[in-house]
Amino acid sequence: MDAKHQHSAISTAGLLIALGIIYGDIGTSPLYVMKAIVPGVIDPRLVYGGISCVLWTLTLQTTVKYVILTLNADNNGEGGIFSLYALVRRRAAWLTIPAIVGGAALLADGVITPPISVSSAIEGLQAVYPSLNTVPIVIAILLGLFLLQSFGTQIVGKAFGPIMFVWFSMLAVLGTSFIIQHPSILKAANPYYAYELLVEYPGGFWLLGSVFLCTTGAEALYSDLGHCGKGNIRLSWGFVKLCLLLNYFGQGAWLLAHQGEKLAGRNPFYELMPDWFLLIGIGIATIAAIIASQALITGSFTLVAEAIRLNMWPKVKLNYPTDVKGQLYVPSMNRLLLIGCIAVVLYFQKSERMEAAYGLAITLTMLMTTTLLTVWLRAKRVPVPVVALFALVYALIEGSFLVANLIKFPHGGWVSLAIGTALVGVMYVWLRAYYIKKRLTEFVKIEPYMEALKQLSSDETVPKYSTHLVFMTSAERTSEIESKIIYSIFQKRPKRADIYWFVHVDTTDEPYTMEYKVVELAPDDAFRITFRLGFRVEQRINLYFRKVVEDLVRNKEVDITSRYESLSRQHVTGDFRFVVLEKFLSVENEFPVVEKLVMQAYFYIKQFIASEDKYFGLDTSSVKVEKVPLVITPVRDVALKRIS
Repeated sequence: MDAKHQHSAISTAGLLIALGIIYGDIGTSPLYVMKAIVPGVIDPRLVYGGISCVLWTLTLQTTVKYVILTLNADNNGEGGIFSLYALVRRRAAWLTIPAIVGGAALLADGVITPPISVSSAIEGLQAVYPSLNTVPIVIAILLGLFLLQSFGTQIVGKAFGPIMFVWFSMLAVLGTSFIIQHPSILKAANPYYAYELLVEYPGGFWLLGSVFLCTTGAEALYSDLGHCGKGNIRLSWGFVKLCLLLNYFGQGAWLLAHQGEKLAGRNPFYELMPDWFLLIGIGIATIAAIIASQALITGSFTLVAEAIRLNMWPKVKLNYPTDVKGQLYVPSMNRLLLIGCIAVVLYFQKSERMEAAYGLAITLTMLMTTTLLTVWLRAKRVPVPVVALFALVYALIEGSFLVANLIKFPHGGWVSLAIGTALVGVMYVWLRAYYIKKRLTEFVKIEPYMEALKQLSSDETVPKYSTHLVFMTSAERTSEIESKIIYSIFQKRPKRADIYWFVHVDTTDEPYTMEYKVVELAPDDAFRITFRLGFRVEQRINLYFRKVVEDLVRNKEVDITSRYESLSRQHVTGDFRFVVLEKFLSVENEFPVVEKLVMQAYFYIKQFIASEDKYFGLDTSSVKVEKVPLVITPVRDVALKRIS
């Protein structure tokens, strides 16, 4: 009950954090949405219909689906497509498909959002300096933004809320000033105008691809649930939606005042600003765009960390630059996003061309969230007719958006789909390889080896390998161990130690679980520690292991003093050495064609990634990485003939 209250609690600080973190993407959409909907001559039907579509999209898609319904599907206060998947994955194996497709599409969107947001803001300068080349400025801003990530965003984050409050207030004031001059624009609230645009206006249905840009940040809103709780999100969304709509209606009012004219490179957003305010407005818009980009970058890091714990992404290094809960930095992802963003800016040059690539990928994510949410609603025993109505309505809405967005494919939509497809490929390979390795890893009962282990520990004819030898094991049962670990201890090179430790990490479906269990396998000689860590908990096994050993010593369950007589008299603690077994694909194997391709792709990608000891947070000075062949089906019939 307390946890539920905490997730729903409302506070001034929480509301400010929500403004700063959650609404960056959706909050900067007025920079480019109306410009995309009205590309040529200003037609009143286009203006009324476009504004009406924006209003009802924000209401049905963002308010009803995400703010009212989806925020209820929290995993111990955490949101996002992988948190939702963790809630329902035990119900059906096929649910990994929408999770992978949705996650990959969301990451692909993270490559397009920073360039389009920053470009749209900076291009406002061309109203003052028409010949200005904005590309170098955009790249410089993005470069600075990505370089700052390694320091964490704790200090900057505190300023985000007040800045976004200023931004939304500016949107509302600018919009209201034009609505007062042309109040007839308020007629656009009638959904008939949206219907007329989509059904009767020539080519109107295809404008849904541009309309969709107003709600692209809704998925990020759900992903950032853990940062400020659903209560703060719901309350702050009322303010944000009002400010956005006032600005959209204001832009509509300006467009009506100029009907019949060509928009020709002018942005209705900047046309709302008086000349004296233009440079100030561009400055505020640029900061808001940077905040929008920051929110998506942070979201991408969280998404990758969750994918790793769910065995859908390579175990890359994760850094935690500050003490803020959930804040992390993924160096490899930061580099990939930076390269991707700069490539997008150089390829498209202008924000209006980026609009073509934007939106297509995120429509897929929203459809996948709808699929997972439908399963979650059934799991919560919501009546079948209600679930069916939800699935039907949102399949129709998002399906229409997807079809309308498909015309963007040849004009740049292929870029986000290509990035998304590559990411789906990596996730599929990683998950499939995980199950193949799991199937082929041979486990043996540990009990029969305990006597031999004790004898090896006390056999002084064998040079001591380490005082404490720690093996990372994937065996889920306490009574089992990989045969490769037994081989490593007894055969590869007999590894004599005072105490053998077997450490297993179990990732839970809850986000912040931190538990451990100790089993004594052989008195004073062998122990197994199982860590139960949530899918958002930092993997610092070195630190956690030390803490567990300290607890065991304090409780007099183990003596870690070195067993060398001279050192024992001085009460010197022995050294700890970790052994991580890394599998490789041996030449002799008989895989089915698909599995062979998957494993080849898996090991090809793996060579570009640091070894697993970095991911587990082990101290490199005390880690031995041993290469072992993947247990595979050997080639059975070898056509060898003996000759004399």
